[in-house]
Amino acid sequence: MPQRGGVCQQMCHALGGHPLHSRKVGTTMTSGKSTDDDKLVAPAAPGDGPLPKWKIVGPGLVVAATGVGAADMVATLVAGSRYGYALLWAVILGVILKIVLVEGAGRYTLATGKTIFEGWRSLGTWTTWYFGPYIILWGFVYGATAMSSAALPLAALFPAFPLPVWAVLMGLAGLTMVWFGRYAFFEKITAVLVGIMFITVVGLAVIAVPNVPAMLAGLVPIIPEGGVLYTLALAGGVGGTITLAAYGYWLREKGWSTPRWMKVMRIDNRMAYVMTGLFVVAMLVVGAEVVAAAGITLSAGDKGLLDLSTVLNEKYGVVVGTGFLVGFWAASFSSIIGVWNGVSLMFADFWGNMRGKKSGHPDTLVGGKYFKFYLLWLTFPPMILFLLGSPIGLILAYGVLGALFMPFLAVTLLGLLNGKRVPRDWRNKWFTNVALGICALLFIVLGVQQLITALAPLFG
Repeated sequence: MPQRGGVCQQMCHALGGHPLHSRKVGTTMTSGKSTDDDKLVAPAAPGDGPLPKWKIVGPGLVVAATGVGAADMVATLVAGSRYGYALLWAVILGVILKIVLVEGAGRYTLATGKTIFEGWRSLGTWTTWYFGPYIILWGFVYGATAMSSAALPLAALFPAFPLPVWAVLMGLAGLTMVWFGRYAFFEKITAVLVGIMFITVVGLAVIAVPNVPAMLAGLVPIIPEGGVLYTLALAGGVGGTITLAAYGYWLREKGWSTPRWMKVMRIDNRMAYVMTGLFVVAMLVVGAEVVAAAGITLSAGDKGLLDLSTVLNEKYGVVVGTGFLVGFWAASFSSIIGVWNGVSLMFADFWGNMRGKKSGHPDTLVGGKYFKFYLLWLTFPPMILFLLGSPIGLILAYGVLGALFMPFLAVTLLGLLNGKRVPRDWRNKWFTNVALGICALLFIVLGVQQLITALAPLFG
């Protein structure tokens, strides 16, 4: 991205743009023959001419912004401080894998008109038995984690209020925005938060003056000694959460609901994850140039970003340190509203189907009673954890289930995107199957590693 301010301005303008109307270009679906996807172009309003590609960025940006949280930022900083730019290639691989996964979820939805949960049900009841308990338990623990993460920079900036107060306020703010807002409003807010994240973090990387020759050397795939887990984390963990599966629901909210939007969806997805890649590379630069030079060890989890802000205050001044805390908050709060909206839609679809209501029933949509129930579930029960601390059993269960979601998504997409569940023209090509297979293998290895970490206290 050439100019940080220009990117932010373009994104904010793009996501608030005019409604998109379909325009026929090339071949359309006739006599049972599907259109060639390569001939589909971004729709535009009549008389507008070709629509610039950046103007159709939307749900992909929401998925990418929601997936990059404070813990991902710390993991990237630590990797950069330990190994410099040696794992830059893993970041690029991770971007490609996320593009493949999210494109698969979007392609299934557009090609079939079904939600991802309807697709999972077609694979057997085992998917429902997994997903149901997972989304309940995950929501309870993630709600507390997300609110605390967004509260940390605010407590550092405004210490008059303690962390739990800020955490409650962040949860209530997310609840209010999603409860009363609709998708267009939610998307615009996300765009502003992404702009703040991008300007602060990429700006910091520029100030840190990256070592370009070392970055070029980091494009060569090598795994430094002791760097296997960090390699896996950068390739598979950053930007990857349950919200990847929410992409199809956001496509529906955007109004992209048929195969005619396939090319638009792919542009949207690729551009969003390229931006995510630039953001992660910027964090790697900061780790290599700032954290390593300071000779400090960052705290585990979100608090590591507070350590970094202290270093930035000392090295570059209060303005830069404060700006980074604002970017930290933007990254965390975008995850709150993204999860509050997207995962609530997933739960509403799941519970509606369990109650015999088809996907698209008013009760399963934004503002429906199942959607609102899960919003409340994400917000209020997790506040108990601020008082009780984090019960070890709950954290262990969350670690176990959380470690298995990304392999679940990759494996089920392989099942959904091959065979009769998807029209022939939208099934996987061989190279897509290879990429999804790599995703599945990577996430299984990551999942096993996370399971070992989560269960270690029981046998320690």
